[in-house]
Amino acid sequence: MGSLWEARPQKKPTDVTGHSNLAKIHGMECVFCERISLGDTILQTDLAVAFFDKFPVSPGHVLIVPRRHEIDFFRLTEEEQEEIWGLVDLTRKHIETKHSPDGYNIGINAGKAAGQTVAHAHLHIIPRYLGDVEDPRGGIRWVLPSQAPYWEKE
Repeated sequence: MGSLWEARPQKKPTDVTGHSNLAKIHGMECVFCERISLGDTILQTDLAVAFFDKFPVSPGHVLIVPRRHEIDFFRLTEEEQEEIWGLVDLTRKHIETKHSPDGYNIGINAGKAAGQTVAHAHLHIIPRYLGDVEDPRGGIRWVLPSQAPYWEKE
């Protein structure tokens, strides 16, 4: 087995028990599990994979997801979380082979109240480019717009 953090060649996707990881939710297949099963990934470890977002908010937007179907990021095992976070820098390097971002937003929408719309835990790596918004100050703080411009409250 190679280093936990190196990209591995594609192999038949399975979960940690060696079984197919295509989960069904209310009779529907999970879109992320389906992408994993199809090998539609750019990087992978034993417990996590990365792939380009089908609806990117910027060029190079990537998602890192656990192989095992789990809705809640906080219910992932410690090992799954470590492998997800371990893919962040490799994913950044992969993005930079095709794009030249000036910065990044990295985030997790955990739960409906936080804006999670796909019922499979995932981490977003969103490349940012100078000029992509008028004023990028506050970054992720804009999820609650009334609280974002803290510099105006001083």
